Formats: sequence, structure tokens, C-alpha cells
Amino acid sequence: MKFSTREDIEAPLDYVFARVSDFEAFAKRAMRHGADVRREDDHPPQVGTAWDVGFQFRGRTRRMRPALTRLDPPNGYLIETTSDGMIAVSEVTLVALSPTRTRVAVGIDMRARTLTARLLLQSMKLAKAKLNNRFKARVLGLGEDIKDDYRRERQSVVQGNSLG
Repeated sequence: MKFSTREDIEAPLDYVFARVSDFEAFAKRAMRHGADVRREDDHPPQVGTAWDVGFQFRGRTRRMRPALTRLDPPNGYLIETTSDGMIAVSEVTLVALSPTRTRVAVGIDMRARTLTARLLLQSMKLAKAKLNNRFKARVLGLGEDIKDDYRRERQSVVQGNSLG
């Protein structure tokens, strides 16, 4: 099952890449929502960096292991996540549309490896329109946050220059 969307963000490519590849911020956000997230290494994110993630879903503790399988700054990255019977490949691609505008394309492809996972994917397919709308809304929200932060930072730099 696939989900994909793209969003144009009013911010430069390097700035957007720094934000969409801030894996520590994503981990902290997951922890605020009850997940247990642990990095498997200490070095800066690179190909091979992986996390061990535990969370509650449908009354059971689930585990998954996202691993960074491709990192191409500032153009994007690929994360392959394995879990109880499922594989999800997430790809983030960035394209500079202008010096201050970036297109972000996000795609997730999920595949089942077990009968239980196939049943889960089948139930998700029944709600695909709703799930796809939620996915697009999350990506849109991330884009809006990045745009707002970039404007605020730019504004504070301009104000700082006019004061000095």
C-alpha cells in the first residue's frame, strides 16, 4: 500500500533539508506521543543509522526498526522500516524550485510479510482515503511549520541587522 504527497515550501532547499532530516526532533516528537525511541549509535545520521522504536497499538506493544538506507543531502533520503511482519519504505525527495522555494515529495510504501500484517494492510486499504488525507495533512503541517520558522528566523536576522 502506498501513500504519497508533495508540498511546496517557501524556504531554501538547504533550510528545508535540515528540518526534514532532523531525526532527533522526530524522535522527541514520537516520545511525547508515548513511543520509546532509542538510537543504535552515537554518530551523526548517516547511511546505516538505525533506531529501535516501541509503541502501543491496538492493545499490544509493537516494535519497529527504522534504518537510514540512503542519504543524499540536500536532495533527500530513504528510510526502510521493519516491524512485526511488515516492511515500510519511506522516501523524502527535495527539489529547489527557486532560491527561496522548495518542493518536498514524501512517499511511503508498505508491504506485508506475514498473514497478520496482510490483514492489517487490508483493513488500512478500506480506510485508505481517510488515512491518505491524514498523511497529506501531516506533511502540509510540517511544511507550514518549516515556512513559519524560516520567516521568523529571517525576520529576526533582518531586525538584528537594522538595530546594529
